[in-house]
Amino acid sequence: MGVVIRCLKAMRWLGLVLIASPTVCLALGQPKYVETTPSSGGFTLVQAGSAAKIYVGNDDYPGVVRAAHDLQSDIQRVSGSAPSFAGKNALAGDNVVLIGTIGHSRIIDRLIREHKIDVNEISGKWESTLTQVVSHPIRGVRQALVIAGSDKRGTIYGLYDLSEQIGVSPWSWWADVPVQHKDALYVKADRYVQGEPAVKYRGIFLNDEAPSLTGWVNEKYGGFNHQFYEKVFELLLRLKANFLWPAMWNSAFNEDDPLNPKLADEYGIVMSTSHHEPMLRAQQEWKRHGTGAWDYTTNSKVLDAFWEQGIERNKNYESVITLGMRGDGDKPMSESADTELLEKIVADQREIIAKDLTPTLAADPQVWALYKEVQEYYEKGMRVPDDVTLLWCDDNWGNIRRLPTPEERKRKGGAGIYYHVDYVGGPRSYKWLNTYSITKIWEQMNLAQAYGANRIWILNVGDLKPMEFPIEFFLDFARTPSRWGKDNLDEFTRLWVTREFGAEHADEIADIVSKYTKYNSRRKPEQLESDTFSLVHYGEADRVYADWQTLTEQAEQLQQKLPENERDAFFELVLYPVKASAIVNELWITAGRNHLYATQGRVSANDLAAQARALFREDAALSDDYNHKLANGKWDHMMDQTHIGYTFWNEPPLNAMPAVSEVQPAPDGRMAVAVDGSALAWANAFGALRLPPFDAFNRQTRFIDVFNRGLKPFEYSVTADQPWITVSASHGTVEKDERLKVNVDWAKVPAGENQGTITVTQRDGVAVLVHVEAMAPASPERDALQGFVEGDHYVSIEAEHFTGKSGKDGVQWERIPGFGETLSGMSIFPVTAASVVPPRPSASLEYKMYLFDRGAFNVEAILAPTLNFVPGRGLRFAISFDDQPPLIVDALAHNSEKDWAEAVSDGVRKVVSSLTVAEPGYHTLKFWMVDPGVVLEKLVVSQGDLPSSYLGPRESYHVLPQ
Repeated sequence: MGVVIRCLKAMRWLGLVLIASPTVCLALGQPKYVETTPSSGGFTLVQAGSAAKIYVGNDDYPGVVRAAHDLQSDIQRVSGSAPSFAGKNALAGDNVVLIGTIGHSRIIDRLIREHKIDVNEISGKWESTLTQVVSHPIRGVRQALVIAGSDKRGTIYGLYDLSEQIGVSPWSWWADVPVQHKDALYVKADRYVQGEPAVKYRGIFLNDEAPSLTGWVNEKYGGFNHQFYEKVFELLLRLKANFLWPAMWNSAFNEDDPLNPKLADEYGIVMSTSHHEPMLRAQQEWKRHGTGAWDYTTNSKVLDAFWEQGIERNKNYESVITLGMRGDGDKPMSESADTELLEKIVADQREIIAKDLTPTLAADPQVWALYKEVQEYYEKGMRVPDDVTLLWCDDNWGNIRRLPTPEERKRKGGAGIYYHVDYVGGPRSYKWLNTYSITKIWEQMNLAQAYGANRIWILNVGDLKPMEFPIEFFLDFARTPSRWGKDNLDEFTRLWVTREFGAEHADEIADIVSKYTKYNSRRKPEQLESDTFSLVHYGEADRVYADWQTLTEQAEQLQQKLPENERDAFFELVLYPVKASAIVNELWITAGRNHLYATQGRVSANDLAAQARALFREDAALSDDYNHKLANGKWDHMMDQTHIGYTFWNEPPLNAMPAVSEVQPAPDGRMAVAVDGSALAWANAFGALRLPPFDAFNRQTRFIDVFNRGLKPFEYSVTADQPWITVSASHGTVEKDERLKVNVDWAKVPAGENQGTITVTQRDGVAVLVHVEAMAPASPERDALQGFVEGDHYVSIEAEHFTGKSGKDGVQWERIPGFGETLSGMSIFPVTAASVVPPRPSASLEYKMYLFDRGAFNVEAILAPTLNFVPGRGLRFAISFDDQPPLIVDALAHNSEKDWAEAVSDGVRKVVSSLTVAEPGYHTLKFWMVDPGVVLEKLVVSQGDLPSSYLGPRESYHVLPQ
């Protein structure tokens, strides 16, 4: 699969380049064969202001000829030198690019007959390419660069691969990625084969396309016509994709512009209609022309005629034909619909196709999309003919619902996947920005590949922009999954940003892209609320706020370092999604803090209200920059999508400012105190506040906020009754807020449990007491700790920080770097491993810890929200302490609609079990594999319920074995 280098010399060269230059700019994941300096036996593409000639025969496919002209344009854009096209009667010169499709190009077929090229590796294959430097291929030509395809798209992909190698990004037009000038271009004297893709049909779905894409298309093109779609077709081919579900909310691809399907076929794009639009007819066509009900039980003759017209219209265009039927408007059919009716619908549709079977129709795949309730019909026993592709779907939130069984993998029609990075529906629509990390996409689509769902992969991309990064990864992984494993996904990101922005800042930009997608996957911006992140516990909201601020500052600084001509692309691909996401996160956190401070009676609540309003305006201004200033208004309307102020699942009509409160300050200066870990505020000495406990292992820093409820400043002083308590200030003046850091001097703390009190006193006013608790156990010693240690009655563990690991029969837990909400994920590999039920031994992870408590403990496993994608099997794991028998836990034991909605909204599934520990001391928590597919992100062991938070407590102090 993918690119294969067919000479030892080239393999040695590739190894050296990747070791010496990890951020070289080339087609992603492929060997570099274009250079700017000549090499022995190489082909001169451009030199000294002169470009090699291009030859493509008129006997080849029109799409190949068209792509050859794109290559001509790309060479000129890079070098300033325009190649000329050589006619067949004037085919001579020192250097000629010879382009053709096997069986459709006389020149390529001649080279094969004369043994000038060997095409055995690609002949008869799907979408495969040979690129080779050939000396004296024909009389009059000293040297040729031969680009030969096994079929139309194989040749086209070879041409666009060369364009990418010389420095033209596939996103050059769609993301304004500039072309860097090169005076000379040379192709190395080697042989390069791009083999068959792993997934046969790979494409995107333009969906949920209003208001943004629709507004942009209407302004720039007057509608979804061929002028727009030509840009989409070319992008897909440059990305080596071949498949498209067109926009369909308010348009009909085939009807709105007859050139749409004609040009799609000419370009080489396989067209289809979405999962609920059967027989190549758009939903809008039924709305325009349909008579009677969209109901096969009462209106079958009209529907048959409607479908027959679609097949007749497109019978000579390469297509994928959707079968079946859902309710009108992508809704379920009536509750009374049964499998017998649906089987009849499919049978009748296939009969229509067979009536006037053209060679194209005979080769067109037929697909049944098992979307939402349609999958239930399959599970109840409905079947379609063996040659129909079963298109399995995710849950619209990136979690695949079902994959083929071993028996289903034998089906002639195979299986595919319909996946989402955009969705309109519950629990809340998400359409604005990319919220998927490629680690998540990899983890799920790797399952699809391993379980044989590799006939069709289609990605719902919404408006297309700003989903550039996940689109390319999805399509690239579909083509060459063996190239991208869990351990080199960071290389994909680095290569991607290197191609777009060069090598100098590639590591920094790649880090930003990885982090913003990870942060957005914690919770989608549309789902944020003022209380999403805890403002009180574990410093959570402050950490999230700081994460986004740091990332934004880094992106803004990098933009200033980039050349002027790269800044539009950087804004689109990096800065805008980072900054826009940051603003919305900061806005909701600020609104939440405003509510808390107003409740506590802080005068600074009014400042936070003003800050929230400013952030709301900043969000609007940034969208305006994208729409009207970026690239001189090229992308007007592309950021029209509302994203603030959801009140139910659907988008708000306008962005709505989060509610904020204002307080009326007292006329004088009035002190009050709040502490870390509590929403309470105190303004007198009756009772006391309490800081969360300190311990000698985690050595926490806590805070006390001294704040004003009035207009006038006041002076305060701080005293502690124990020498081991340290406070960052002993006195000061407060206008609005002052945060005091509280620490413990552990050299002065006696062994055992210790109590102390901090007193905060307003000059000539009230005093507030704050209790402090510090635990300094005599054993174990901090430096001698083995594993983790309990603090504040919990142990929080990142999954990858195991203290022991064991495999069984070639099955083991492995890390997925960067996966999930905090650090990474641990999952079972191979992913197709058989289930193992205790007491049979299985692969396990071990987490050694020292516990000071005894009795019942909650063990919370924080997992990816994976579904039980194998029928008849759960999503189980087992846990135990020490030598206790493993407790089998089904992660989906509670999987109601509400449970599912909570899991996908949170981005994790939290599963709590109970285990008992008889005595304090060292214990080992074991996490056993039962079913593959479980991805463990984090474990929290606690005695009793913990304070509420979104991400859970920070990781506990630990010492891991070397």
